[in-house]
Amino acid sequence: MDAPHGPDIDYDALRRLLAPDPGPGPSPGAGPSPADRTTAGDLAVSVLRAVAEGRRSLSAVRHPLGFLCLPVLRDGARGVCVHLFGAGSEGGEGDAPLVHAHSWSLVSLVLFGHVTNHSVRVVDDPVAPTHRVYEVRSGPDGTDEVRGTARFVRGVPDGFGHSTAGDVYVVRPGEFHATVVAGGRPAATLVLGETQPGSKDMSLGLLSGEDHRSVREICGREETAVAVRAALRRIDEADG
Repeated sequence: MDAPHGPDIDYDALRRLLAPDPGPGPSPGAGPSPADRTTAGDLAVSVLRAVAEGRRSLSAVRHPLGFLCLPVLRDGARGVCVHLFGAGSEGGEGDAPLVHAHSWSLVSLVLFGHVTNHSVRVVDDPVAPTHRVYEVRSGPDGTDEVRGTARFVRGVPDGFGHSTAGDVYVVRPGEFHATVVAGGRPAATLVLGETQPGSKDMSLGLLSGEDHRSVREICGREETAVAVRAALRRIDEADG
């Protein structure tokens, strides 16, 4: 008999639960009802429990932005992940969080902890720039190719949104932002993403920076389980 694989994940069902109200910029707490957020959060917890108990095989990936990513679902251009900040990752915040923009739409439910998204307005300025725009190309083998473009810009702070457990925030494709966890303390989010045709993954970097390549490290089963169990303890403590 085959071992159970844990709960099935339906992207469309989750998207309906967490569908946000329209509006500009990262927006905490927008759209879904408390009941729908609870339902989505419970589903995320059921996946984490299945991983912790060995009923579902998932390996966490160390993301270049400083968190552990659990790839729960990959369905063409769409995906569902759980992000674990401060769970054996290198920071999760850092003194200078990377300003970046996704090629995909992001809808994120905070499972525990505090997450802040800083919006950055990027202004083209070839005369007195502060940053160069880099394009990030991610391969299926976990390799990230970071290549400098001919675009030189100024990054202008453009507000921020604080999100805590039960809040939902949205980042649209092409919106530059930096994600920070409060004091570097652990946090976790359930993330829905859908790649948008014609969009690119980008980041802001040094004016004279060089192209480079990095490979995302895949964690072992026990390391993944340890991080997941720690996240579940924090969720249980918050519910207790």
